Amino acid sequence: MPTDVTKAAKPKAIVLLSGGLDSATVLAIASQKFQCHTLSFNYAQRNLSELDAAKKLAVRYSASHQVIQIDVGVMAGSALTDMAIAVPEKFTEGIPVTYVPARNTLFLSHALAVAEVMSSQDIFIGVNAVDYSGYPDCRPEYIHAYEIMANLATKAGVEGKRLTIHTPLIDKSKADIVRIGDRLNVDYSLTVSCYQANSLGEACGNCDSCRLRRKGFEDAGISDPTRYF
Repeated sequence: MPTDVTKAAKPKAIVLLSGGLDSATVLAIASQKFQCHTLSFNYAQRNLSELDAAKKLAVRYSASHQVIQIDVGVMAGSALTDMAIAVPEKFTEGIPVTYVPARNTLFLSHALAVAEVMSSQDIFIGVNAVDYSGYPDCRPEYIHAYEIMANLATKAGVEGKRLTIHTPLIDKSKADIVRIGDRLNVDYSLTVSCYQANSLGEACGNCDSCRLRRKGFEDAGISDPTRYF
């Protein structure tokens, strides 16, 4: 375990923590070199058990944890925020109904503000452009453009304290991510990835996120600790 002096010497990083497999892996990666402040969001998503998972993960990595509330309706029109829209259980072409309007843009904007307040120059986000569902805000070109904007739009950026948005998983398959997490001793039993998990964090096993997660463990040859209802 690091001493208090070692921990205090680490630079601060803001980590977007959903409570899922990817963000847990990113937190484990960031915690190796940074003192982490984690941000989770209640945006009226149907799966709120992921927030409980995020809290447990933050405790596990001795990270501070902040939950930001986004008003109901701001991110409407998605199967993840509207109970009247069914979560798809098979792959569809194009951007799926689980896309949440401007989600990563809103999340990164909050992270950017918190980073500037906390004098942090590093933000971590678990976006992935390989095993993903076609979301436009998970692409490398989006992250690159956002980082440019962030450094143009902030006092810190203008004064030369350049912000970096870290995406350590962006070019990794789900199996690659599971292997990385396994090497870092990530406890994936704490995580919730399912789009429609129940209040206990148990997964449906049928949604796109569940299928990608299960295949990742299978391809990595590592036992899957996911709890299903």
